Amino acid sequence: MTELRPVTDATAIKADAPKKLAIPDAQTVTEVKHYTDRLFSFRCTRPATMRFRSGEFVMIGLMGDPDPKTGKQKPLLRAYSIASPSWDDELEFYSIKVPDGPLTSRLQHIKVGDEIILRPKPVGTLVHDALLPGKRLWFFATGTGFAPFASLLREPQTYEDYDEVIITHTCREAGELTYGHDLIEGLKTDELLGEVIGEGFWKKIKYYPTTTREQSAKMGRITDLMRSGEAFEDLGVPPLNPETDRAMICGNLAFNLELKEMLEEFGLEEGANSAPKQYVVEKAFLD
Repeated sequence: MTELRPVTDATAIKADAPKKLAIPDAQTVTEVKHYTDRLFSFRCTRPATMRFRSGEFVMIGLMGDPDPKTGKQKPLLRAYSIASPSWDDELEFYSIKVPDGPLTSRLQHIKVGDEIILRPKPVGTLVHDALLPGKRLWFFATGTGFAPFASLLREPQTYEDYDEVIITHTCREAGELTYGHDLIEGLKTDELLGEVIGEGFWKKIKYYPTTTREQSAKMGRITDLMRSGEAFEDLGVPPLNPETDRAMICGNLAFNLELKEMLEEFGLEEGANSAPKQYVVEKAFLD
């Protein structure tokens, strides 16, 4: 989740206020990784009292520039999916870099030891509670929309509830697939998850990365590949069936709308926390 419309607190903070007030809801950055000139991830401390469901998002950000007239600052916040699972001691986020983006133009320069603002009130629709029981779970992602699925791929309930987990990730260039590829490869040697879920749990995953601009092992938009039947053939699975298949979508707006229409053509209905159905879509994401 990146670069949504500005969300700021009504109460401004004076630029010369004590440090503990200048950074409200502060958390400390513990790790930063840059993947391309457009993508990076980072980890930070987690509030001791914070609880969330894997797949949810929170508001994070930095203090804005002082007002030239008043010298006051306001928090500049955006919605970000939590990429770490609910049991992790820290919080992980995956972000795009927008050169002129109000927040990411600054956020991309954070370093270990820096502080960010984190509003510890998670919400979201990409959670297991919003889906009816099924046999096969599909994660459909574009760009940094992979983030909530990075959380759910490390959530034990994902493998307890489903016999098969398919993650599709469509990006423009091959380098933009690195974060997802590395995470999935890491699951194969994750001793903790192996103990909790069971040895070889990762064998339930079918990973289907594609690119639309740069040459890669699989080219094309996932929607086109599904429409032609090629994706189902490659994965060795039947077309989507509302009796067995469940899905979560997180991508750019056009992708979300197109995939919603496609899933409904297959007979799947959109669910919510209050009314579980066959698929859900993250409405707060914008790549």
